[in-house]
Amino acid sequence: MTPDKYKSIWVSHSSMGDFLKCPRAYYLHNIYKDPKTGRKINIVNPYLSLGQAVHTTLESSKNIPVEERMKRDFLADFENAWSQVSGKKGGFKNDDEENEFKKRGVEMIERVIKNPGPIARKTVKIKDGHNNMPPNFYLSEDENIILCGLIDWLEYVEKNDSVRIIDFKTGKNDEAEDSLQLPIYLLLLNALQKRKISGASYWYLDKDDEPIEMKLPNIDEAKEKVLAIALKVKEAREKEIFNCPRGEKGCFACKPYESILKGEAEYIGVGGYGQDMYFL
Repeated sequence: MTPDKYKSIWVSHSSMGDFLKCPRAYYLHNIYKDPKTGRKINIVNPYLSLGQAVHTTLESSKNIPVEERMKRDFLADFENAWSQVSGKKGGFKNDDEENEFKKRGVEMIERVIKNPGPIARKTVKIKDGHNNMPPNFYLSEDENIILCGLIDWLEYVEKNDSVRIIDFKTGKNDEAEDSLQLPIYLLLLNALQKRKISGASYWYLDKDDEPIEMKLPNIDEAKEKVLAIALKVKEAREKEIFNCPRGEKGCFACKPYESILKGEAEYIGVGGYGQDMYFL
């Protein structure tokens, strides 16, 4: 019997990351809807706004033919992307803070212009899921769990007809060794396209002129690791138990969302994903 997608548990790198930090934060960010608006809630954040503007600038260029791509005015594209997160809607407390983050973003784009690397080479695209959902597949039909996700950049390696994963990093810290990101990307690519996956790199745009090669995880170990966490998410949702590990006093992950519920946050408007956005 085919599982019912409308009753499926959908998991992603970000949602499982929320759950691992704090089940209460996972609930408030991924499940809870404001009774007045029927929309989920989210918090504007300078770091996320910086990442959004840089990613939008770079990822939109994959739709341009490779021979035309580097003729693009990436800095003009960044200015346009930044206009979408400027001011309080990006979580900036004042002009000085915004200018500091924007300067970092401009420097990242300038780094890519000088050292385009994979940006100047052929790419591969994965089709979006049904109804414009992110690319997805059944991680487990028996458990009715769907894994979804977006990969920043897929470089096409012509010499062996393979693909390489490129993930843009805009933060100052390196990705943790136990991160779910590469296991999830590997599972998505293995399920949704036929080419061999020949490598993966993180590109720390704040400091590195080229992507840093990472070791690809074992596919079976990747599935085991991701499914184990997804099953914990499913269990919490079925039992409707989403407790903060620090108890009623809350933690760094759930406290900001609790502030929204208490009326302590400033409403900004509806964000790009149809969420009610708040400024703290």
